[in-house]
Amino acid sequence: MTESGKPILYSYFRSSCSWRVRIALALKSIDFETVPINLIKDGGQQFSEEFQALNPMKQVPALKIDGITIAQSLAIIEYLEETRPTPRLLPQDPKKRAQVRMISDIITSGIQPLQNLSVLKQVGQENQLTWAQKAIRPGFNALEQVLWSTAGKYCVGDEVSMADLCLVPQVANAERFKVDLTPYPTISRINKTLMALEAFQVSHPCRQPDTPPELRA
Repeated sequence: MTESGKPILYSYFRSSCSWRVRIALALKSIDFETVPINLIKDGGQQFSEEFQALNPMKQVPALKIDGITIAQSLAIIEYLEETRPTPRLLPQDPKKRAQVRMISDIITSGIQPLQNLSVLKQVGQENQLTWAQKAIRPGFNALEQVLWSTAGKYCVGDEVSMADLCLVPQVANAERFKVDLTPYPTISRINKTLMALEAFQVSHPCRQPDTPPELRA
C-alpha cells in the first residue's frame, strides 16, 4: 500500500494477465496506483532484484494490497472477490462457478502461456506469428465449443464473470497475432459486448500510464 493507502499494481500495459486484474479493479471500483514494469526495456525490468523480491516468478502482475503482495492474475482476482465481493465475479451457483473457473483455466493455462513473451523469445522472431497462431487456434476451437453451452450475454450466463476478464485480453492477443476470428462467432460476439463496458475500456492497454505514445487511443 502507498502512503495514500491505495493498492499498488505492478503492471505492463500489454500484459494480458495485468489487463485481467485491471478489469477486476475497475469493475469493483478499487482505486489503485500503477507501477509500470517494462518487460522489454533494460533486458526486462521483471528480472531486477527489486521486482524478484516481490514476485520470484519474475512476471506481472503483482498486487500490493491489505499488507500482502499477491502474484498470479487469477489468485489476485479471487482475493478481490473474497474481500470485495461487489459486483460478483464468481456466480453463486456452484455449477456456474465451476464453468467460470473452467473457461478461465482454458485461457490462462491452455492458451495464453503458449504465446506469451517468454515463449515467443524462445521460438525466434521469424517464427513468432506462426507459433502464436498455432497456439491460439486449438484453444479457441475448444473455447468456442464450450461457450455454446455456457454463454448467455457473456461467457457464463448474463453476468460478467472472471471468465470474461480472461476472454477479452486473449481475443486482443489473437487479433494482434492476426488470427482469423471468423470461425469463432460466439467468442467474437461476447468480446464485442464486453468491450462496450467502461471497465473493459479504461483498463485497455491503449489507455495505461506506460502505453507508448504511438499506441495510445
